[in-house]
Amino acid sequence: MARVTALLTMLIAGAPAHSSERIYDVLYEVRVVPERVGAEVTLRLTQPRAYARRFTFRIDPDRQHGFAGDGALKQSGATITWLPPERGGKLSWFASLESERKNDAYDGVVTADWAVFRGDDLVPPAKLLKLERAKSRSRLLFRLPKGWSSITPYARSDDGAYGVVHAERSFDRPTGWMALGRLGVLWGTAAQTRLAVAGPVDVGLRHQDILAFLRWTVPALRATFPAFTPRLLVVGAGDPMWCGGLSAPASVFLHAARPLISENGTSTLLHELVHVAMRLRAQRGCDWIVEGFAELYSLEFLLRSGTISSRHYREALELLGEWGKDVDDLFTRHSRGAQTARGVIVLKALDEEIRARSGGTRSLDDLARELADSGTVSFADLRARAERLAGGGPVKALSSAKVPGAPRA
Repeated sequence: MARVTALLTMLIAGAPAHSSERIYDVLYEVRVVPERVGAEVTLRLTQPRAYARRFTFRIDPDRQHGFAGDGALKQSGATITWLPPERGGKLSWFASLESERKNDAYDGVVTADWAVFRGDDLVPPAKLLKLERAKSRSRLLFRLPKGWSSITPYARSDDGAYGVVHAERSFDRPTGWMALGRLGVLWGTAAQTRLAVAGPVDVGLRHQDILAFLRWTVPALRATFPAFTPRLLVVGAGDPMWCGGLSAPASVFLHAARPLISENGTSTLLHELVHVAMRLRAQRGCDWIVEGFAELYSLEFLLRSGTISSRHYREALELLGEWGKDVDDLFTRHSRGAQTARGVIVLKALDEEIRARSGGTRSLDDLARELADSGTVSFADLRARAERLAGGGPVKALSSAKVPGAPRA
């Protein structure tokens, strides 16, 4: 009798009688409010029993505020703790989407006709207390003004909702660049990557040029980084957005006025795509390593794809060498132009040394893939990996004589 009662309870709760899956559904419903320069966000949680039990959000009070919800809700400074009802409930807040970067430039803008922002700004990160083996099924749905459309790095289902999937995270929240409004979107495919180039109409975004550029270069990028994202969104817009490029998961922002290849031979767009591919975070003082890899490989992929010649490649390296020759310390919090240029020269020399000492069986590509898998980099880690790939022993390219500010081994 007890077994029958338990079976009936499972069926009433909506769980398959012989299934071990513990799925809870999360719907992020976003209603854009242009006149408030932001969006009303509602998290709707649905579950057959208390799989997801406590959400602890780390918020930016200037960006996410006005929290209200079912169940128990507590705010302490920049922490929101939500204990939803057993079968789920809803939590709502307002997200400000305008984000000033510096010098009157923005990396998040909402106008009467369009909005461009990172999905991270909609939903704050959270730690989740849940039942063992419980998994989320998360979706993102926009409620937009008449005439507006949306695009995100995620695939969209027939009902208009985007499936938000991050297998490496315990809490699936939307991330990456997003565009809403009166948009122009161009689709394509290159090297098993689904491509989309999107931006507000009438901002001068060169959709065809960008898509052609991606078709030329993404195959070379994927050859070096086979785990490159299967979906890539390039969002473009004009002023007052930041006049450069910015990366995010599976997506890149590029200002509409930015050239695909600069006069010095490098590419802002490819630089940001390397960030997308490597997903590399710098430990303290090592930003030059992350930025150096991105800048060097922006050149490498232009060369390997046949987009630039060997002569132009060498000339670009010479220009970078001249730019970075007077740098006396690479180990600062943020790598600026000259420091990144010097970092390129250090890494290029490292590549040549690894190739020479390994008899051509190893290269900087192997080191880059290892770092991409690790997710973070320190100078000690870089040096240790390089020494192993080179066959053991110190590498001259990373000696204190070659790397300004480096500690002695």
